[in-house]
Amino acid sequence: MQFEVWAPQAERVTLHCEGATRALTRAAGRDGWWAGEAQAADGARYGFALDDGPVLPDPRSRRQPDGPDGLSAVVDHDLYAWRTDGAGQGLPGAVLYELHIGTYTREGTLDAAAAHLGELAELGVTHIELMPLCPMPGRHGWGYDGVAPWAVHEPYGGPEALKRFVDSAHELGLGVVLDVVHNHLGPSGNHLGAFGPYFTDTARTPWGDAVNLDAPGSDEVRDYFVGSALAWLRDYRLDGLRLDAVHELRDRRALSFLEELSAAVDALAEELGRPLFLIGESDLADPRLVTPCEEGGLGLHGQWNDDVHHAVHAAVTGERQGYYEDFARAPMAALAKTLTHGFFHDGTYSAFRGRHHGRPVDRARMPAHRLVAATQTHDQIGNRARGERLSALAGPGLLACAAALVLTGPATPMLFMGEEWAASTPWQYFTDHTDPALADAVRKGRRREFAAHGWAEADVPDPQDPATRERSCLDRSERPAGEHARMLAWYRELIALRRERADLRDPDLAAVRVAFDEGGRWIAYRRGDVRVAVNLSEVPVSIPLGRPVARVLAAWERVEGAGAEGVLTVPPHSCVIAEAP
Repeated sequence: MQFEVWAPQAERVTLHCEGATRALTRAAGRDGWWAGEAQAADGARYGFALDDGPVLPDPRSRRQPDGPDGLSAVVDHDLYAWRTDGAGQGLPGAVLYELHIGTYTREGTLDAAAAHLGELAELGVTHIELMPLCPMPGRHGWGYDGVAPWAVHEPYGGPEALKRFVDSAHELGLGVVLDVVHNHLGPSGNHLGAFGPYFTDTARTPWGDAVNLDAPGSDEVRDYFVGSALAWLRDYRLDGLRLDAVHELRDRRALSFLEELSAAVDALAEELGRPLFLIGESDLADPRLVTPCEEGGLGLHGQWNDDVHHAVHAAVTGERQGYYEDFARAPMAALAKTLTHGFFHDGTYSAFRGRHHGRPVDRARMPAHRLVAATQTHDQIGNRARGERLSALAGPGLLACAAALVLTGPATPMLFMGEEWAASTPWQYFTDHTDPALADAVRKGRRREFAAHGWAEADVPDPQDPATRERSCLDRSERPAGEHARMLAWYRELIALRRERADLRDPDLAAVRVAFDEGGRWIAYRRGDVRVAVNLSEVPVSIPLGRPVARVLAAWERVEGAGAEGVLTVPPHSCVIAEAP
């Protein structure tokens, strides 16, 4: 088979494969590339030595059976017998479910998670959004310090297990989205710098030197990450990718990396004949991220909208610290703005940032399904000192109201695993670094960070303690019990209602009509013929819906009166979804 590697600064490159060595030659017409033939079958171990140095794993390794520092292994994707062709559903109309393989089950593997996919199909979600799967140090971690962005973490089950997971999901009608990290790679097991200018010291990110997207050599680096993205979609038949922290991609070229990537994914979708999509994580509140390239945007198909999370969280918990400050000043107004204009910060002043922030959404041109909304995410839970879920901060009624606000709103909803039954387990930050110095630096850095915000050191779990990961694993025994079962039934009801009622999937932000009472702590909005009334106060309130109620479609608590005059009396900490005649 053909082996090749980009190593523009090397004078000699040697392939080490299954105990044999072979000198590679410079590839004709491909500056900086080396190539050669060798006998190798699926599973064969190999690596490259540069200028007689140590044998390193392949930067484009498809498998790292012994971890990031070990030899690479050949993967023959043609050997897997696929049972399905793909889910075939794009982002419009989707309900996403964010899932971390290492804590979704105690076993922490793709096969163990796949055994519970039937639960998610029954719940009604349309896509599973997997947190990063690339090889990382040790066994357990969040995945954002991964390396080898073409490979699957071996303790999760490796490449074959991911294919089995995707096949099982597609058989149930579920799409699969993968979270990928292009803005940095983990410090441990990261050998890219030995091969070429994959990083640049002309810019820094919170995690170190930036990936080289615009300095000399960046053509190949861009191709590396675009190729990785396409490989996930083609070789594993994934339906989409979530791009981590795209605001940290340092790129000054006229044609941005994100435009290049989105064009390549669109071309692959046309080639394969099925929808593929990219969702970017960004804190810039800039609609240009999801504006088509031909309209002057960057061409992604969706983006996380943390403004919805912050508005809902501030409204149901009353928290005011950090970025919640901007939303807690008038929480009902903040909810109303995110429901009707997408972003809360759209050029307005942010007290948290001490400056103006964001850019307005052109509601006539941008459908709301391009914005992904959630009440909980891995970031918003795990980046709290103790990793508390919303269920630890608010009672069942307020949790039900939060779910209704997202699942009946105009944006694409996303759940975080366990949210649907108000899981009591926390989701904390955990690592398994094999480098003692790095482990200690991470531990001290996290304690120092939270100490600056007033948290005692004892309140911050040790990321390296195996118990931190164990505490973060879901406890499925809760699902059929008491308020957990009631919450699960509520989520199923809301998701089914969204699927059945086209008005709730209407992506027109301008069509959403909202009324609210800041002092009364209630908000009501119209989605076509559907009316939603949410009472976050501790007393019953009469909420005007504008038109008489034909019937109540769903309610967290019993509603007094039929709303014949267009007014519903909603119990405390409760919500009602009704239909107008």
